[in-house]
Amino acid sequence: MGHSGAISYFVRQAAREGLIGLSICQSDPMVVPFGGADIYYGTNPLAFAAPGEGDDIITFDMATTVQAWGKVLDARSRNESIPENWAVDKNGAPTQDPFAVNALLPAAGPKGYGLMMMIDILSGILLGLPFGRQVSSMYEDLHAGRNLGQLHLVINPAFFSSCELFRKHISQTMQELNSVKPAPGFKQVYYPGQDQDIKQKNADMNGIDIVDDIYQYLISDALYLKSYETKNPFAQ
Repeated sequence: MGHSGAISYFVRQAAREGLIGLSICQSDPMVVPFGGADIYYGTNPLAFAAPGEGDDIITFDMATTVQAWGKVLDARSRNESIPENWAVDKNGAPTQDPFAVNALLPAAGPKGYGLMMMIDILSGILLGLPFGRQVSSMYEDLHAGRNLGQLHLVINPAFFSSCELFRKHISQTMQELNSVKPAPGFKQVYYPGQDQDIKQKNADMNGIDIVDDIYQYLISDALYLKSYETKNPFAQ
């Protein structure tokens, strides 16, 4: 398969049918292992969704890196620095210069490292597909298939308990998390994924703000002609 896109899409499909969804997938090698200076794994994301009552869905979608590669590209387009715990340069040293980034760092150090290893095994090695450094780049050969691995699990709550009670307890969890007293500096405690739901509703009504450089690239002939040259900072 090729690029999965936002894998929360798949788990939310399951949740809309009253099921639990769990999805994981490989991605291009662009992350150093914990304590390493050379790239080995991809950002290897995972997503989870469970249905509550009515239209309630609780969703969790994350890369196993501190930040996604797109955040580095966004910083480049804005000519802004990045936090030093996001990425490393070609020597494996932390960098705040988005243009000096050679690799991303695992989320929470060894914990994110372990998660991306698990995902690579379950969506790569287990399926008899390329793994680790063998996973091909998105822009390496636009005419060849990438053989990326994805693993999608769907769980029916009815096999374990009452579906109605399960959905009631999911909605209760969402409400109880919202009612937790905020810590200093915070206005509201959100359940996982709620901030993205709010942003989605706002985008549906008002559109999506992007920097002009990215907008011009998206409408350019370079994109239309599939000219993904490495000199283009938005295609690296």
